[in-house]
Amino acid sequence: MRIGMVSEHASPLAPLGGADAGGQNVHVAELSRALVRLGHEVVVYTRRDARALPPRVPTADGVVVEHVPAGPPTAISKDDLLPYMGEFGSYLARRWSVWRPDVVHAHFWLSGLATRYAAAAVGVPWAQTFHALGSVKRRHQGAKDPSPPSRLRLEAELVRAADLVVATCAEEVAELRAMGMPEGRAVVVPCGVDLTTFTPDGPVAPRSARPRILSIGRLVERKGVDTVIRALAAVPAAELVVAGGPAPSRLEADPEVRRLRTVAAECGVADRVRFIGRVARDAVPALYRSADVVVSVPWYEPFGMVPLEAMACGVPPVVTAVGGHLDTVVEQVTGRFVPPRDSERLGRVLAELLDDGALRAKLGAAGADRARAAYGWDSVAAQTQAHYARLCAVDPTSSATAAGGEP
Repeated sequence: MRIGMVSEHASPLAPLGGADAGGQNVHVAELSRALVRLGHEVVVYTRRDARALPPRVPTADGVVVEHVPAGPPTAISKDDLLPYMGEFGSYLARRWSVWRPDVVHAHFWLSGLATRYAAAAVGVPWAQTFHALGSVKRRHQGAKDPSPPSRLRLEAELVRAADLVVATCAEEVAELRAMGMPEGRAVVVPCGVDLTTFTPDGPVAPRSARPRILSIGRLVERKGVDTVIRALAAVPAAELVVAGGPAPSRLEADPEVRRLRTVAAECGVADRVRFIGRVARDAVPALYRSADVVVSVPWYEPFGMVPLEAMACGVPPVVTAVGGHLDTVVEQVTGRFVPPRDSERLGRVLAELLDDGALRAKLGAAGADRARAAYGWDSVAAQTQAHYARLCAVDPTSSATAAGGEP
């Protein structure tokens, strides 16, 4: 099959850890690579956000990344990209009239707007993955939600219009139904993990003699890093390593880092909280392996790659009982659940785990087994491929069935 992936703000080539670079980037990159391994042609369309970017980049994995000229060629927050989606969609329609995909898959609501227009213009079926829903974001962030006011209305239109909605967790399906999604329109396909890179065995990042708690991901308030800092008072021997956010040289200028440092000082734990900034993707597995426990306690989470990566590395995660965490983590088997924003409960669970090495080892081994059994990207791609085939009525193992020129 010829597959068009649309990911307007989350390029598979972007470094991770910035405000708008996280799980979606990984999802699009890894799913695209796995589909290429299955024999398909995959072109990823993402917005050109720097003048120096070439129009198209063929990667070593066989994926082509095409930089779409929509809006100024500079970094723009995803919450400010709506005015450029018409231009993005028009570009896709022109390109797909030359290289016609068998199926297109939009990632995030903004990509959906562009894809809906272009897919209709050239007559190709369209699958939609939201990665995050505006209704959920608004519920948890209220007036702090920076999304455009029209997001909820436009997102609901996409839910009803898409040929297929690919949800990443069971909880998301209930949200989609509440938005008016037709019965039988959604399937659940989880995010995956690279089982060749995220393994229990391998290099371990340097660490001190203290028990290590790791928090890794984008540094935004809803990720709950302040909850972890407050919980540190219950484990006085432990250190907290916070990875993510800007490059290490720019940490001190970051508003969220400054806020979190203030929280740490108020809680009397500043000497045990270490911010290391953005970490290169190839260094992340070693960082996971250096931790005794990985903590991911967002207020809400559409899927959550961190617990899955930690499990694949054999490290037990402590997570909030929200979103995709409820699918990937098994309470008292592969990790532990805590309520959002409950630092006291989190502190008690961390103390229990850090005091019991045998329990950590048991949870870690079970987590690694679960990751290998259910969440490899090849398995995720095979499931996705089968749903694409249903949409476009082609042999799922075929490549390049559509007419047209080079991607």
